Amino acid sequence: MLWKTSPDSEERAMAYEAVDYQTITVERRGHVAILTLNRPDRLNAINREVMAEVPAAVAALKADDEVRALVVTGAGRGFCAGADLMGAGQAISGTAPEPKSQFERLDEMGWVGRWAMMWADFDKPVIGAINGVAAGAGMSTALACDVRIGSEHARFKTVFIERSLSPDSGMSFFLPRIVGYAAAADLIFTSRAVGAEEAKTLGLLNRLVPAAELIDAAVAYANEMTRWPPIAMRAAKRVLQHNTEAELEAALRYETAGLYYARRAPNDVKESRASFMEKRDGVYTGT
Repeated sequence: MLWKTSPDSEERAMAYEAVDYQTITVERRGHVAILTLNRPDRLNAINREVMAEVPAAVAALKADDEVRALVVTGAGRGFCAGADLMGAGQAISGTAPEPKSQFERLDEMGWVGRWAMMWADFDKPVIGAINGVAAGAGMSTALACDVRIGSEHARFKTVFIERSLSPDSGMSFFLPRIVGYAAAADLIFTSRAVGAEEAKTLGLLNRLVPAAELIDAAVAYANEMTRWPPIAMRAAKRVLQHNTEAELEAALRYETAGLYYARRAPNDVKESRASFMEKRDGVYTGT
């Protein structure tokens, strides 16, 4: 179901503040949460601990109605180098289930599918703050964000073909929708690195800012979104996601469903009218 509200559980919503994470950090700046992958010595590669801690934190942030947008970034000089295939005792031995034959077991998606669905199911804006290399599943993570802001150190690399793999973790879905089929084929088939300026030209980055300003700029970008009615924002994200694939008639029906969902916050509906008439910024509560 796309039209559902976050669980009304204060304990679950605030759980991330009390957890002693080992591989990530989570902080709040007003209505914006910042989730930082925190394995800088491994360029924030995804190991088993990351695979456990990130979904737990994302679920708690989704349940917290005070969080209206999420910034995802990496510690140190990398955003995320993809799956950790070398970390002693914590390595991921593979990225997808081994099929018995070509394209068999299509009902299975493995951890890489669940990882991509986690970001897509987050019903608030997700802003990727790309501070360095985003490779393999790390690039897929960046692509799964709704928008991306990067520094001059941002670099993208698909990597999969170099490992004798086809793309996973959502890359084959997100990348062509962002840059188009031919550009996606170029990046996947050659596995070439893309620097920050080209990434901005291709559309991999929406905005480019100096490295020293990246997190503040990402939070400011997020706050351009958190200032609006939160229920309407959730509806807007779901409609946009759904209608990327829909035929026109189905898209229009879904837009209508989104309008009904967005107006489930009557106080915000009234405030949107009042702030417009009074020529002031609105103050929205999600009610």
